[in-house]
Amino acid sequence: MDTNQPATPAHVRRLPEVIVNRIAAGEVIERPAAAVKELVENAIDAGARRLEVSLAGGGVDRIIVTDDGGGMSADDLALAVDRHCTSKLRDETLVHISTLGFRGEALPSIGAAARLCITSRPKGESGAWRIRVEGGKVSPVEPAAGAPGTSVVVEDLFFATPARRKFLKSARVEGRHAENVVRRLALAVPQTAFRFVLDERVLFDLPAQDMAARSAALLDASEADGFLEIAGERDGMTLSGFICPPSVHRSTANGQFMLVNGRPVVDPVLKTAVRVAYRRVIEPGRHPVVALTLTVPPDRVDVNVHPAKTELRFADEASVRSLVIGTIQRALEHGAGSVGVRPVLSSAPRQARIWYPPEKEAAPPVPAPAFHAPTPEGVRFAEGRLQFGDAPAARTLPPVAMPSSGAGWDAPAVNTAAPTQAMPTYVADGASAQPVAADHPLGAAIAQVLDTYILAVAADGSLVLVDQHAAHERLTHERLRAQFLSGHVQAQRLLVPDVVDLPRVQVELLLARQPTLEKLGVEIEAFGGDSVLVRALPAMLRSSDAVNLLRDLAEELEADENGAPDEMAALDGRLDAVIARMACHGSIRAGRRLSVEEMNALLRQMEETPRAGTCSHGRPTWLKLSKADLEKLFGRR
Repeated sequence: MDTNQPATPAHVRRLPEVIVNRIAAGEVIERPAAAVKELVENAIDAGARRLEVSLAGGGVDRIIVTDDGGGMSADDLALAVDRHCTSKLRDETLVHISTLGFRGEALPSIGAAARLCITSRPKGESGAWRIRVEGGKVSPVEPAAGAPGTSVVVEDLFFATPARRKFLKSARVEGRHAENVVRRLALAVPQTAFRFVLDERVLFDLPAQDMAARSAALLDASEADGFLEIAGERDGMTLSGFICPPSVHRSTANGQFMLVNGRPVVDPVLKTAVRVAYRRVIEPGRHPVVALTLTVPPDRVDVNVHPAKTELRFADEASVRSLVIGTIQRALEHGAGSVGVRPVLSSAPRQARIWYPPEKEAAPPVPAPAFHAPTPEGVRFAEGRLQFGDAPAARTLPPVAMPSSGAGWDAPAVNTAAPTQAMPTYVADGASAQPVAADHPLGAAIAQVLDTYILAVAADGSLVLVDQHAAHERLTHERLRAQFLSGHVQAQRLLVPDVVDLPRVQVELLLARQPTLEKLGVEIEAFGGDSVLVRALPAMLRSSDAVNLLRDLAEELEADENGAPDEMAALDGRLDAVIARMACHGSIRAGRRLSVEEMNALLRQMEETPRAGTCSHGRPTWLKLSKADLEKLFGRR
């Protein structure tokens, strides 16, 4: 056979409708979570006020979505499984889209790849109707029994497209993806009750709620005292929602829920803006927890970018980015104490708990002989003796002049007294307890533990613990950064200017931001062709390599064209790292004893300094233990 003979050209032919539907199904239904998303969106668009989702085998074996929405008649049911048939699209220009679905592809795609059964009964009708689709083959509509609303059953997903089924993950992984999808949709409609069951296990059952309660239930951020509510407006756009303090973070971005015009999205512009907003207050590699709602004029956002409808295209990405970053950063610039951070506590086992009688109804205790504990010479305790019959009591420090601000307290004076071999915890002598001012969230200092941690009592009686080194490190960091950014960052001219060769696009991006770079201490100029001449770098970055710095900065600007140089980790991150090192070395060290006045002055300055809830490395500077937390520790609840 002569292999050099030209092959006979194939004739163009029209593919069968079944094959077309199966190919299109691969774009819309890529995994069980995508099918769940489309079905739940249909239920929401139908006006459901109660919605239940049940999965078996991660959604591959079975998906059941039941709602109490408007339902469909027999004629509507027959059209619903045909491609590009929808009741939602009113605007043929695809601009003013007010529903979650509008493409008319979900049900036909699911029917082409699985066994689909839809039972629906319109409100006010006495009976329901049912239709079945298996691998693209549609059965006639038939009468059935059913409650008002719609119930969709999807079985044996991807049986008609085994190539797609072969690449699915385990049932546990697929089920987790589906759960994340339902959580995001549940946030979009807090007025709708949601119930999610995975392999006969109820993962959540949420009643109709307001946005705050729904956000708290879905984000599961119980370790924080509460959310920070945000609100911002810019160029006709509004941003609202709730964010967690920097001390609440996760290893992935699954805790970031974002809605645009009521539609759950996973948008790179919004994700980048959230990351930039938290960058200075969160540990590297960790992701914040947020629930954001962005409202944009319909003519300034395109939702018809991808069949999954999770990606958007904004007409003005720079404005969206600025709105998100600015709004979140303003909320994060609070001082320490406004939002508490509680450690995760595990309560004692039930069988080991002790029952305590009500304190108010308890009989008067029988006096017991005093027990005098032997104490080493020179060591003093808060109590000289302990009466076993006495009621629990606590003593505080004597009232001290608590400064209204931390001004003038940059570094406490060094205690020149020689350290004694005393106990690692010391408490000053006190008289009667004094009330703590309500406008001091961190309360009044009562002790210093291990010469490192400050103990304070807040106005509500909660116990506050402060890491003195981490706290003062943040205070010093903010002061140094304000000094550097109050004007131009001091630049150090290079003895021999460096020439950096870059792609033409990156050169143009750098030169377009030349004025901003000069304020940050980076002086560049065009050097012809695809080269940039670097004449100066920030004086703080003495040993930095100009070539690598410019390349990293150019790559980050190319990846995020709307970003500013002072938001990029290549430059601002390095400057911030130097400031953090300077702040760390210039802060009070662990193991150093502070006077009562110094401790209280530190607390007051923490309350007034932005981002004082975390240190320069993103670790918390203070923790809070409420009465409930202490009761958990001691097995009282």
